[in-house]
Amino acid sequence: MDQVLLITGASRGIGAATALQAARRGWAVAVNYASNSLAADEVVRSIRAAGGTAITVQADVGDEAQVIAMFEKVDAKLGRLTALVNNAGVVDMQARVDQMSVARLERMLRINVIGSFVCAREAVRRMSTQHGGSGGVIVNLSSAAARLGSPGQYVDYAASKGAIESFTVGLAKEVAGEGIRVNAVRPGLIDTEIHASGGLPDRAFQLAATVPMKRTGSADEVANAIVWLLSPEASYVTGTALDVTGGR
Repeated sequence: MDQVLLITGASRGIGAATALQAARRGWAVAVNYASNSLAADEVVRSIRAAGGTAITVQADVGDEAQVIAMFEKVDAKLGRLTALVNNAGVVDMQARVDQMSVARLERMLRINVIGSFVCAREAVRRMSTQHGGSGGVIVNLSSAAARLGSPGQYVDYAASKGAIESFTVGLAKEVAGEGIRVNAVRPGLIDTEIHASGGLPDRAFQLAATVPMKRTGSADEVANAIVWLLSPEASYVTGTALDVTGGR
């Protein structure tokens, strides 16, 4: 039986690196994207060129109807899901809490938190032995911001990732007896495009000196941790968050 993996936000950065690594290890991969179809198509082309199986699936994870349609497409094209990586997420422009609008907060929580809940809900409905599944794995993307708070920049983003960590612990305990493992990965300063979307394209490099290892991390280094958690090598690991932070 094929191992079927859905990665949200997989057209670039950590999601794309995870898709490529997982495909090399034999996973059939559904590459989700919200708007950048060209980048998602390129990830799928790379996987197929190396002999792997992959499809693109468009959906905004902040929209329940789109999430449901995405999972139904994965069912139809690849078969029953056996793993989910909740990677899709957003940051906003740097701001203090006393400058944040409700619209900003609602967008942040809808995509980063509610989107991850709804995707996990749909995954559990397919993977849980209570629903006729054969088990599976969920990996949620948190951030070192959940521990550090990101004052003066992204307290809302940090809070959304704190919620993801509580969600990870609770869901892990809820479905541990149903064949599903749930863990989180907590990246630190990683060289990806997400910093530019928050108006600080050089943020990772500017802060690299604050990292004990004195450098930024790469998307591949985070993907290594995610793929390990997906693998049978992590078969007794659930309800935990793995730091990939260079010691920060």
